[in-house]
Amino acid sequence: MQSFTCPACNARVYFDNMFCACGEPLFYEPEARAMWNEAEPCANREAIQCNWVAVPGETLCRSCAMSDVVPALNVGDNRQLLERAERAKRWVLANLSNWNWFTDADGGMRPRFQMLSENTGGGRAVQIMMGHDNGEIVINVTEADELIRVQRQREMGEQYRSMVGHFRHELAHFLFDRLTIAPGFLDEFRALFGDETADYNAALQDHYANPKAPGEDFITAYATSHPHEDWAETVAHLLHMVDFTDSFVSAGLSMKGVPDGYQPYADENGDNLLNIAASVAIAINDINRALDNSDLYPFILTPRIREKIKFAHGWISDHAARGA
Repeated sequence: MQSFTCPACNARVYFDNMFCACGEPLFYEPEARAMWNEAEPCANREAIQCNWVAVPGETLCRSCAMSDVVPALNVGDNRQLLERAERAKRWVLANLSNWNWFTDADGGMRPRFQMLSENTGGGRAVQIMMGHDNGEIVINVTEADELIRVQRQREMGEQYRSMVGHFRHELAHFLFDRLTIAPGFLDEFRALFGDETADYNAALQDHYANPKAPGEDFITAYATSHPHEDWAETVAHLLHMVDFTDSFVSAGLSMKGVPDGYQPYADENGDNLLNIAASVAIAINDINRALDNSDLYPFILTPRIREKIKFAHGWISDHAARGA
């Protein structure tokens, strides 16, 4: 994520800040990808601390307008959980806007979100399956509770689990649907990922009954379950790497192997992007280990995995030119 400054005083501010230390209000304008001091606020500014600018002529911002369903905010911790989940959604949408997804210049379909909570006020937690179907994305905001999310991460044997990660994964499914109209996409996809028309439900049942290690071909164990999940996991990891590399350079940090003025979202060379991102990850892993913290990025990019990530990068970063 890029760094931001307050227009009034030029002080460093952060993506979710509502006010600058100088006292001026802050509004994020997603089309300009910049902070403003004056703007028409999203109607959810006070309710869930949304600092985005309202869409012209509308009451909600671009991100909040995508949420068709939200939990009852007067029940339990739902207001706080939705606030955290929507913040993660705004972060991911802002990332994708660097490649012109869901901007004013993008005339394609937008995703619709059902932001659901396990706590409906009935005294008994309901089961929620996160997923994507025909443009509708279901997100379980309960996992915005860090303790719950970490517990489920351990139960499922995952190396990484976050709200930002959930949005990246589910949006990857949506991007797949958008990309299928582009000439050549499906043929290239099937050569790398396999036949996405294979029975999805049967594949998931087999995955949970007979879990497989990721091996050399898959970024995670879940990616082994079906070509659709292999794609979604691959795209999520592409977005992880581009964003942490962009955050590194935007913070003014530098190191050997990272060119001055490097812009990860503008890099058209997939190999170069992955080499630089890997260098940044290794360096920050070393820093985390000095503090006895978990690695920033505990994954190994084999040649096959790199090939898949480069394929996703080429199509997602250049979707408009490729007819998607």
